[in-house]
Amino acid sequence: MGILNVTPDSFYADSRQHTKKEIHLRVEQILNEGAAIIDVGGYSSRPNAAEVSQEEEMVRLSVALKIIRSDFPDATVSVDTFRAEVARICVDEYGVSMINDISGGMIDEQMFDTAAKLNVPYVLSHIKGNPATMVNQCCYDDLISEIILYFSKKIGRLRQLGVNDIIIDPGFGFAKDLDQNYLLMKNLEALKLFELPILVGVSRKRMIYELLQTTPNESLNGTTALNTFALLHGASILRVHDVKEAMETIKIIEKLTTQA
Repeated sequence: MGILNVTPDSFYADSRQHTKKEIHLRVEQILNEGAAIIDVGGYSSRPNAAEVSQEEEMVRLSVALKIIRSDFPDATVSVDTFRAEVARICVDEYGVSMINDISGGMIDEQMFDTAAKLNVPYVLSHIKGNPATMVNQCCYDDLISEIILYFSKKIGRLRQLGVNDIIIDPGFGFAKDLDQNYLLMKNLEALKLFELPILVGVSRKRMIYELLQTTPNESLNGTTALNTFALLHGASILRVHDVKEAMETIKIIEKLTTQA
């Protein structure tokens, strides 16, 4: 899953696309480097990100989605949004194939019902609070058990509504401090009990550059190290800024794990 940010404030500055030409070139790059899914986001989910109105989020997304549908009509697109109405418009009017909701249906109570009506795959993420408050929500008695309980309840609710194509995202960086992120990664295989695809998104995140005392720009090597571990412990989808490097990682791991 290649990241297409049409936001002015995403934490990794090199991922921000502003003009129509930049968007076209970024989508072309994502596809040429081998990604299966383009994840388009119009609202930064970094900690303390500025609030964006639904109208502005939709304006940003519509520009990108029009370009994708015009220039890359066969591309599989996911929309990164926690708003049910934004998701509906993207699916109904722009042919988006997947909803990637970082809020686990908690910010917009209509999201689960909307996902059921739209009948598209839904990425269910773990989070506490929201992007503005999650840095203060890192309190757990037992991180792994609480995340498993969280997913159990929400998967049950989604299935009651008729959403059967569910992907789970542990939510690295969302209401988790440095040690909690690495504890979660170490125990990633625990989420295999749900027998659902697991999406891992750690690309250039704070858990890398804080540990290594670098910056997002210097976090590609750390991203590859974590993606390698994730693939070996249950990840089905990698959400990344750097598609070429992720595809090389996938190819090597597939060779290792299928070698006779």
